[in-house]
Amino acid sequence: MAQVDVNSGAYNQEGDYDEDNSSARLFERSRIRALAEEREFVQKKTFTKWVNSHLVRVSCKVQDLYMDMRDGKMLLRLLTVLSGERLPKPTPGKMRIHCLENVDKGLQFLRNQHVHLENLGSHDIVDGNPRLTLGLIWTIILRFQIQDITFEDADNHETRSAKEALLLWCQMKTAGYPNVNVKNFSTSWRDGLAFNALIHKHRPDLVDYDNLQKSNALYNLQSAFDTAENQLGLPKFLDAEDVNVDQPDEKSIITYVVTYYHYFNKMKQDNIQGKRIGKVINELMENDKMINRYETLSSDLLEWINAKIELLNDRKFENSLEGVQRQLTEFNDYRTQEKPPKFDEKGELEVLLFTLQSAMRANNQRAFVPREGKLIADINRAWQALEKAEHEKELALKEELIRQEKLEQLAARFNRKAEMRETWLTENQRLVSQDNFGNDLSSVEAATKKHEAIETDIFAYEERVQAVVAVAGELEAENYHDQAKINERKENVLKLWNYLFQLLLARRVRLELSMAIQKIFHDMLLTLDLMDDIKKRLLSEDLGAHLMDVEDLLQKHNLLESDINIIGDRVRNAVAQSEKFRNPDGPDGSGYQPVEPSTIDERCDILQKRYQELLDLAAERKKRLEDNKRLCQFWWDVAELEHGIKEQEQVLSSNDTGKDIVTVSHLLAKHKNAENNLRDLEKQLNGLDKSGQELQDENIPGSDNIPPRLQEIRDYINKLKDLSGARKERLVGGVDYYQFFTDADDVDRYLYDTLRVMSSEDVGKDEGTVQMLIKKHDDVSDELQNFEEQIKVLHAKAESLPQEAREHPDIVKRLDTTLKQKAELENLAKLRKQRLIDALSLYKLYSDADSVESWIDEKGKLLATLVPGRDIEEVEIMKHRFDTLEQDMKNQEAKVANVNDLARQLLNVEHPNSDDILHRQNKLNARWAQLRDMVDQKRNELERAHRLETFRIDCQETVTWIEDKTRVLEDSDALTNDLSGVMKLQRRLSMMERDLGAIQAKLDSLHKEADDIERERPQEAQAIREDIKRIHQVWDILNKKVREHEAKLDEAGDLQRFLRDLDHFQAWLTATQRQVASEEEPQSLAEAEQLLNQHAAIREEIDGYAEDYKKMRAMGDRVTQDQTDPQYMFLRQRLAGLQEGWEELQRMWDNRQHLLSQGLNLQMFLRDAKQAEVMLSQQENYLAKDEMPQSLEQAESALKRHQDFMTTMDANDDKIRAVGMFGDQLCQDGHYAADKIHKKARNIDERRGANREKAQEVLKKLKDALSLQQFLSDCDELREWIEEKMIRAQDETYRDAKTITSKFVRHQAFQSELAANKERLDQLKHAAINLGDDKPEYHGTIDPQIVELATQWDELEKTTEEKGQKLFDANRQQLYVQSIADMKEWATQLENEMTREDQPADLTTVNVAMQKQQMIETEMIKKAQHIDQLMEMEPQLEELHPEELENIRAHRLAVQEQLQRLQAPLDDRRKALERKKAAFQFGRDVDDEKLWISERLHLARAQNLGENLPDCHRLQKNLQLLSNEIDNHEPWINQICGNGQELIDEGHANGPAFEKKIQELRAAWQELKDAVKERKGDLGESEKAHQFLYDCGEAEAWMSEQELYMMQDERGKDEFSTKNQIKKHERLQSDIDKFADTIRNLATKAHKFVDEKSPLSDQITLRQAQIEKLYAGLQDLSKERRKRLEKLSRSLSRDR
Repeated sequence: MAQVDVNSGAYNQEGDYDEDNSSARLFERSRIRALAEEREFVQKKTFTKWVNSHLVRVSCKVQDLYMDMRDGKMLLRLLTVLSGERLPKPTPGKMRIHCLENVDKGLQFLRNQHVHLENLGSHDIVDGNPRLTLGLIWTIILRFQIQDITFEDADNHETRSAKEALLLWCQMKTAGYPNVNVKNFSTSWRDGLAFNALIHKHRPDLVDYDNLQKSNALYNLQSAFDTAENQLGLPKFLDAEDVNVDQPDEKSIITYVVTYYHYFNKMKQDNIQGKRIGKVINELMENDKMINRYETLSSDLLEWINAKIELLNDRKFENSLEGVQRQLTEFNDYRTQEKPPKFDEKGELEVLLFTLQSAMRANNQRAFVPREGKLIADINRAWQALEKAEHEKELALKEELIRQEKLEQLAARFNRKAEMRETWLTENQRLVSQDNFGNDLSSVEAATKKHEAIETDIFAYEERVQAVVAVAGELEAENYHDQAKINERKENVLKLWNYLFQLLLARRVRLELSMAIQKIFHDMLLTLDLMDDIKKRLLSEDLGAHLMDVEDLLQKHNLLESDINIIGDRVRNAVAQSEKFRNPDGPDGSGYQPVEPSTIDERCDILQKRYQELLDLAAERKKRLEDNKRLCQFWWDVAELEHGIKEQEQVLSSNDTGKDIVTVSHLLAKHKNAENNLRDLEKQLNGLDKSGQELQDENIPGSDNIPPRLQEIRDYINKLKDLSGARKERLVGGVDYYQFFTDADDVDRYLYDTLRVMSSEDVGKDEGTVQMLIKKHDDVSDELQNFEEQIKVLHAKAESLPQEAREHPDIVKRLDTTLKQKAELENLAKLRKQRLIDALSLYKLYSDADSVESWIDEKGKLLATLVPGRDIEEVEIMKHRFDTLEQDMKNQEAKVANVNDLARQLLNVEHPNSDDILHRQNKLNARWAQLRDMVDQKRNELERAHRLETFRIDCQETVTWIEDKTRVLEDSDALTNDLSGVMKLQRRLSMMERDLGAIQAKLDSLHKEADDIERERPQEAQAIREDIKRIHQVWDILNKKVREHEAKLDEAGDLQRFLRDLDHFQAWLTATQRQVASEEEPQSLAEAEQLLNQHAAIREEIDGYAEDYKKMRAMGDRVTQDQTDPQYMFLRQRLAGLQEGWEELQRMWDNRQHLLSQGLNLQMFLRDAKQAEVMLSQQENYLAKDEMPQSLEQAESALKRHQDFMTTMDANDDKIRAVGMFGDQLCQDGHYAADKIHKKARNIDERRGANREKAQEVLKKLKDALSLQQFLSDCDELREWIEEKMIRAQDETYRDAKTITSKFVRHQAFQSELAANKERLDQLKHAAINLGDDKPEYHGTIDPQIVELATQWDELEKTTEEKGQKLFDANRQQLYVQSIADMKEWATQLENEMTREDQPADLTTVNVAMQKQQMIETEMIKKAQHIDQLMEMEPQLEELHPEELENIRAHRLAVQEQLQRLQAPLDDRRKALERKKAAFQFGRDVDDEKLWISERLHLARAQNLGENLPDCHRLQKNLQLLSNEIDNHEPWINQICGNGQELIDEGHANGPAFEKKIQELRAAWQELKDAVKERKGDLGESEKAHQFLYDCGEAEAWMSEQELYMMQDERGKDEFSTKNQIKKHERLQSDIDKFADTIRNLATKAHKFVDEKSPLSDQITLRQAQIEKLYAGLQDLSKERRKRLEKLSRSLSRDR
């Protein structure tokens, strides 16, 4: 029997108890007991309400469930109500025997209902056992309320029952409700939302679920319970407080929820049954109505359809746009208004018939069939005929409407366009009849542009005129009713157009003649103005006052000469061009003269005279300028020579011999450089002698003063040579002497710096500073040892001096002083090292002593707070803190020992502070001993307190323990009625004996503990004795109970226990055999694993019973030994059968184990096989799609998808092969399903192989398809190209003779394009052959494509040839003659242009001329090719016009000869232009580079050296970038100079000027590099100065921070904190003292900057003074703060 687990969380009364009697375990037990009692109370209340809800039917009610169920009567009534069966009447009477009998009747009824009752007897209910009574009620609830709830799982066809089905029902009904997740019957219901969700699911009108809050659980629960009780009539078994707990009672909630299930399930069934009555009659009546309605609607619809078909077949239309539009409107009204309702009627008929027939079949009636002619099929046929007639009518109407609309639109468009063309043609005729060209160039140019615009508009307008003609023809073709009027207007438009064209051509000729002469006059005016300007410059008397001025004037004169040459060309060109305008018949022989011939003659004469005058003036001025330049150049060189000599005199005549080695070396280098410069100057003087003599010979004005000036310079040079020799001797002598003293100064400086460190009195303020000083001292000592080599080097240098220098007193004294200083330094180093070591030991002693004393103060305060109370937990916490204190004491004891060791060491060496050290040592040891005494005293106090509290807890737990055992024995009073009770009592007493021994040991321990505590704490003796006495009282009661139960056990014997055990074992053996003998095979992998786990559990159970079996066999043999009684014989047979059953069970288990293992392997194989089959099926589905691509894009996409598919197939292939290997292994192992496994494995393997073959086939097909689609795509591209070119080839514009030449040339280009693209067709043919050889099945697709393309290509070539022939034949002679005339005109124009072309004056005009030359050469090649083509045309011309052939050929030969004559001048002209371009390019490059250099030179000579350090770094970075840019640019400078030198070497006319430009460029480049170098040095000095200022700022910031700290008036709270502040101040003071070195270093740097006259020396001096002042103030603040702290410390010491 399932029992209510009221005490599931509590300890088991029959189990062993843990002897841990700690307070935590006692609290846990009490808490668990309280929870169990609370759960039992809730269950009792719920079950009572449930029982009353059913007993109310028989007018009964239970008040106390435990009491009212004891007599069995209420139990029998409850079962009668629940089962609906008649139970035996209850036995009257109230005696115990009557109650037992009534309860037994109820229990027997439950057993008959197959309710399993275990460990439940009638006496348990009669005795009112709460746990078993609740268990009985719960069993009844399960049987009659929950057991019938079932649910079949559709997924795995499992049937769930009872609790699982109820839980699943709840989950289904509450699914989708927010904040509801029913996982169990406990915590999932405590917020009340699940109850409300169930009610809302079935009766949404009763619960407003959306307004419920999960946080308001009590309200939710109360609302649900009240609604269920008031609205649904469900009893309120639970209260909200019972559910709103951490762990609500599961059985109570199930009991209440099951009432919801039964109520809603019954409500659903009632609703279903209530809707079926009366439905059949209504359906029959409705069927009759639908039959009548169908007959009426079908007849009406057919009549309407027939009438409309006859109307729609009429094809008579009105012959006007308005009439046709009216007919179309009537037709649309029919479709939109009349037809849709009829279509709806047709649909309603179909629905009506289907509904009628379905309803009659549902009622088991014969289906209704309409009469012949009114069937749905008949109606559909009629409707199709209607739609066909409607469609044909619509097409006819639209075609007629479109025709009428097109005619009307076309006529309107013709009239509109004709009117526009007439107006436009009339206005343009008036415009082109006017000749108002003007009398100057600008007016004629404006008229020309206006005329070109008019021509463009008129030529473009031709297509519009033709469009009007085309529209008229279209109207005539369509037989428009007003065609006569259209033709009349067309002829008028054509007449106006032809007349306008004639006027336009005549005006064009007159305008071109006026433009030509006006251009000539304009050029003449410009040339005269230019000659006047040049004449003014040539008449200037300024020949230049110095060399630079003369060179500038010469350059300007060369430019003037170039301009004069250009003017000459322009004069000649103007005269030649104006010659044809002097003809009396006009320039073109038509009689039209733009200007009078006399005017032209007059202007030409003036132009030629003015030009000759310019030539004479230019030659005279150039001669004077060149003579003056030579003289100025000579005096310039003489001045440069004198300036160089004076510079060298300053160096050679100086008396400065240097102050040290650096200055002497520098002066010696400068002297050597001056000697070299002097020799170079002398060579220059010799060159000037020759130049001066040449000037005198040519009698150039001003050359008389040359000889005396040169002699004076030569005497000056000789004087400087004498000075140079004497100065060199003085400088060489002082180098070695100064070098020795420089090295000696370095040695002394190092020894002085080391002496300053070694003689320092600073031994540190604390341990850290002393260690730092020792490290610094060791470093200095090591450097001093290594410095011996420097002294040896110094002695060696002294020995290398001359004898008199070595014996000089200064040198000898300097060497002796150095040796003495080194010896003193070594002695000082040893003394200082010992002082530092002693100081380190002293500071370490003080530090450790302070640390230990501080710790002692802290722990003394802690001990004062450890006062034990009567709370055991508090006492334990204190003990834990005390244990931590003792551990810390061990750590601090090492520090105390270290302090004593250091003190002994310092006292042994007689340290100066020995008294202070001894005092600190004694003080520390005394405080340490005092602390140890306090710790020992506190330890004893805590141990006594903890012992007393522990004793009290042990006493209380022991009393509880004994009372629990007593209650267990009291519950066992009725266990001696049968064998099972005796056995249960025996087990309890057996366990009780062990417990009694443990309790006795505990009592002895408590007695001993009580005696010890009484001795330690006599004041607690009375309370202790009371606790011991209470324990003895309950102990005596327990012993009495035990003796009473032992007496009862003497009445039972071993035989009863043996028979009981035998029955139990045999029942277990039978059940286990039945379980093992199961033939069930696993149907899934999870089921196989589950069965194996269950079978393994059976194995463990069998092994657990093995020992019991052995004991039972031994006991049985002993009981039946020497027994002849039949009962014993029967018992012996049972034992033999038991042995056979045991052995059979072992065999059965092994067989089942083997079967289940194979079953697991089978399920694993089937799982893997299923996965493999899924993969194979997916592969087969993919491969089954045999869709070949129809385009190139589809083919590429399909091939990529298939390649991805094969990659996935390869990845899955190993998995599929593994399945087959696993199956083969199972078959080899002799699996019971080997045939099935082998068949499936082979099937998978075959499918895998087939898929791979199919995949390869598909891959090959896709690649072939890709090749085919690529071929077809290329064919389509070529076909589109051919079609496009065919349109051009079919153009018949060759009929227009005006542009026949240009069109013929374009057609020849078109033929060339065709020839170039024919290769594409050949490539496609070759590809088709290869593709057809590989895939013969593609011939049907490939061959038509190739044939079609070849046909189209042949047609295109044929059409092109025909068009070319037509172009040629259309106007063959005119084409030839016009081409010859065009080429002759072009050659004449080119010849005239070459004779009058202006010479380029600069690089821009040269480049323009070069481009023009290239265009002319290209055009010459084209003209030659054109002549060859014309020669090919001559045979055809001979056939057509033989009489004119000789004349035509003579023209062609003349033009050809003229072109050949022009070729040589063109070549010469190109070479001349290339030479001019090189010269102009060199000049341009030099000017650009000078400009570039000047821009960079401005940057290099900038005076800004930076405002601060980052700014200075920025300027240095910019300068570095500039330097890199200059280095990278230098190859280009060299290249430009090389280009100029090549021009000079080639003998260019301007060679000297080019040489001068090269020199100027190199000089400017060197100047730029020198400026960059100088600025780099200036910025370096500036960086040093700014770095010093930056260091000053850092120092000032640090001192400001320290100053703020020193100004704080921080006071310690006690003496300890004040001492810490003093120590911290000492560390800061040490840092401040060390900072003095930084201040001194800054001062040294500042003096150096001032001595070197740094640009920031004033700012540096001011900054250094501020730093020193700030440092002095910081020192004062530090001393004042130290005094305040010491005063405060002394004050606190006195107060203590």
